[in-house]
Amino acid sequence: ASKGDIREKVWDYLEASGLAEFPRPVHHRIPNFKGAPHAATRLLGLEELKAANTVKVNPDAPQKNARFLTLEARKTLLVPTPRLRSGLFNKIVPPPGAAKETLRICATSQGIKEYSVPVGLDGKARVDLVVVGSVAVSEKGWRIGKGEGYADMEYAMMVSMGAVTEDTPVITIVHDCQVVDIAEELLGDHDLTVDYILTPTRTIKTNCKRPKPRGILWHKVSYEMLGKIPILKSLRYKEKQAGKDVTLQDEQPDLANANKSAALNEKAMAGKTRPQASMGSAQTGQQYVESDSSSPRLEGSGTITTVYVGNIPPNLRVSELKCALREFHAAPLRVNWQGAQHRAFLDYKDKATAESAVSSLKGLSLGGNTLRVELAKNQRNKGQVEINSQK
Repeated sequence: ASKGDIREKVWDYLEASGLAEFPRPVHHRIPNFKGAPHAATRLLGLEELKAANTVKVNPDAPQKNARFLTLEARKTLLVPTPRLRSGLFNKIVPPPGAAKETLRICATSQGIKEYSVPVGLDGKARVDLVVVGSVAVSEKGWRIGKGEGYADMEYAMMVSMGAVTEDTPVITIVHDCQVVDIAEELLGDHDLTVDYILTPTRTIKTNCKRPKPRGILWHKVSYEMLGKIPILKSLRYKEKQAGKDVTLQDEQPDLANANKSAALNEKAMAGKTRPQASMGSAQTGQQYVESDSSSPRLEGSGTITTVYVGNIPPNLRVSELKCALREFHAAPLRVNWQGAQHRAFLDYKDKATAESAVSSLKGLSLGGNTLRVELAKNQRNKGQVEINSQK
């Protein structure tokens, strides 16, 4: 049986047997099931939880009680952002002296939104225990998720960040019917294995010897995934700077020529770059606005759109920013560097190109800071007004 066959069999059985719980149908989800809260209470009997300071629990419904129990035990709770769209973790911060009912709210999807702060690449998080959901799992510790690879990627990213080690225990909470035989040949080197399986009736220690992922396997990452997970771009850039091979699954040879062309274009524009103290520019409707009379007008610049980059670390050089822009295929027509104010303005040929750059650079971390990247706000009275509005 393939992974897909096993998933369908488990999903079908949970629905047909009346074991499935909201949200339904459970197909294409980490399935919620009757007895999930009770299965989660088995966490309390594990020494690994007692010894942990920080616990990462996935945001799915069957792990809601695991999140509550983690908070009740006064542990730091980290929950991955949904589909990793806006970073890696949210740290749940209950109100001071929160009662049990408030902690239960904090453990819900709504509570995660209301009582959390983001933890990015710069957070230096250290995770002592990992709780993941599964569609199916074997007593040997082989795990099958819902097929999108997010749990595997979360773990690989934590390895790359130094948040977990090979000794960090991984636990999954499932119904007994989800514990099935899985052929080892179905597993890839990117698949996460588990050390404990908690069900409504059993605590299973797997004694799994198969190595967990040792980091991000870039040759298995597609451009599509890179586009969906902004923080992945920052990790890739960071690992490339460290000399690691970050060639993507579907990387084409002609990309090297595209990078070379962008670099030559950037070099050609460098001579036209304004002094560091000059003001930025932005789009007002479809008219290009110069910040002062000495600013050179770009040829064909009627629809120039500017992107604001803030939170630039004080020790970052403009050359490092330009290198990152080329790496993320976001090289602008012109860079207005204002390092002393920890910001820069990037001019693009039109709004669509600027929006594409914002999307590509979202979540980018340089020099220990996650950059703030957005379209520059409209200037109504030239340069200074716009710049002050985006401090």
